[in-house]
Amino acid sequence: MNQYEGMFIFLDSLKDEDLDAVIKRVRGEIEKLDGTVDAVTRLGRRQFARTLYRQGKGRYTAGHYVVINFQIPAAAIAPLRERFRLIEELFRFQIFRTERPPAREEAAHGVAE
Repeated sequence: MNQYEGMFIFLDSLKDEDLDAVIKRVRGEIEKLDGTVDAVTRLGRRQFARTLYRQGKGRYTAGHYVVINFQIPAAAIAPLRERFRLIEELFRFQIFRTERPPAREEAAHGVAE
């Protein structure tokens, strides 16, 4: 499995309990495709640099930013993106492949030269 980091922007109109439910839904989509969620970090509500428009949905000036670190097979990324596009409350998302952190033993002893 590969390590990934996802940056998610949820609609600004969501209340805290609704945001929790949508984050849980995103986690569920990852887990449905045999992935595991390592960490969820809320970055809070942030203003956009410019007003963004969503086709047929109106204009948006802010959103709730959340970073999710997860592991999933590489073949599951394309279907995962398609599933995320179906979540109405998810304004935008970007998924990055990250390097695995060094194992605890390697980190404690340093890299062998």
